[in-house]
Amino acid sequence: MALVPCQVLRAAILLSYCSILCNYKAIDMPAHQTYGGSWKFLTFIDLVIQAVFFGICVLTDLSSLLTKGNDSQEQERQLKKLISLRDWVMAVLAFPVGVFVVTMFWSIYIYDRELVYPKLLDNFIPAWLNHGMVSKVMQHFLV
Repeated sequence: MALVPCQVLRAAILLSYCSILCNYKAIDMPAHQTYGGSWKFLTFIDLVIQAVFFGICVLTDLSSLLTKGNDSQEQERQLKKLISLRDWVMAVLAFPVGVFVVTMFWSIYIYDRELVYPKLLDNFIPAWLNHGMVSKVMQHFLV
C-alpha cells in the first residue's frame, strides 16, 4: 500500500487550497460584509470548486488503496461510482470554470487592473494570496 507520487500531489494540492481558503476567510475585508459576501467573487467560487474536486480525488485515492486486494463486488461498484463522480466534476465544473477564471482575470488585469483588482485591495489581500487564488487553479491542469 505504498503511496504513488500523484496521490501525494493531490493531497498536497488539497491542503494548499484549504490553506488559501482559510487565509482568505481570515482577512477582514469590506466586501465580506456586503450582499453575497465572498460568494459573489467568481475566483472564490472557483477555489471552493477546486478544493471540493481535490477532496474527491483524495477520497478516490484512499478508497482505491483500501479496496486493493479485496474481491468485493460492492466495493468495486462504489469505487467506480466515486471515479465517475470525480471525472464528472472535473469535466463539468473544475476545468471549465478554472480556465475561464484564470483567463478572464489575467486578461482584464493586463487591460485595466482597476476593473478586477483595484489598488485599494492591496491593503486587504496580499499579492501572494491574490496570485494563489487566481493562478493556483491552472497549476494542477499543467502538471
